Amino acid sequence: MPNHQGTPIWYELITPDADAAQRFYGSVLGWGFEPMPGSPDMDYRVASANGIGVAGLMAQPQGQPMPNHWLIYFGVGDVDASVEQARQADAAVHVPPTDIAEVGRFAFLADPHGALFYVMRGASPEDSQAFRCGERVPQGHAVWNELTAPDPAAAMAFYGGFLGLRQEGAMPMGALGDYSFIHAGPDRIGAVMGPVPGGQPGWLVYFSVDDIDQAVDRLTQAGGQLLQGPDEIPGGVFSLLAQDDRGIRFGMVGPRTR
Repeated sequence: MPNHQGTPIWYELITPDADAAQRFYGSVLGWGFEPMPGSPDMDYRVASANGIGVAGLMAQPQGQPMPNHWLIYFGVGDVDASVEQARQADAAVHVPPTDIAEVGRFAFLADPHGALFYVMRGASPEDSQAFRCGERVPQGHAVWNELTAPDPAAAMAFYGGFLGLRQEGAMPMGALGDYSFIHAGPDRIGAVMGPVPGGQPGWLVYFSVDDIDQAVDRLTQAGGQLLQGPDEIPGGVFSLLAQDDRGIRFGMVGPRTR
């Protein structure tokens, strides 16, 4: 896993209905799906964009309540050391460091504000392509990671302390405070902000689409709901906030070609 420390390397949706989630995201984002190799006892499906693995769908384990939410795996060089640093900074450890054969070592945590996330050192010697930044990102890859926290400065101190994430630059939002940009290595991976009306705390993932208006059409046809946007953002593209047919929130970013 040669990605820079703190780079998102995988995304995961835990859902009560994996078949419905596969239909929805396959229609809206154009993902293909296949079962994860070596996991016959678990319904885990790997989503791919243009043949590249970008996310996983996991059926809610029976008797094991899990949040129905999009979750981020942050890449780290040493899972055990990262978990210990996070624990000392008041993180809660829900799943301690655990190995998955031929996949990597991971742990499942909650930050001091309760936002859920994973840390992972992947077994692959190649860069993860689940998250992409820059211009013209192919459809289906994650392109932005947004954290809503009651205390954005404290949140950045937490993630900076053990992931090495840093804040560089910000966009003022008036009475709502700053929309502060988050970097991992040389890459701008997202932003952190305070609470907003109608918002939800925690991490929100935005996925790339080839055309934002066509994505809205696919979203509504698949039973999802447009919550905000499309709004023009720097770079000549548009972003929107949506929820899927099970009420799980996510975002999309893309150009307007009409």
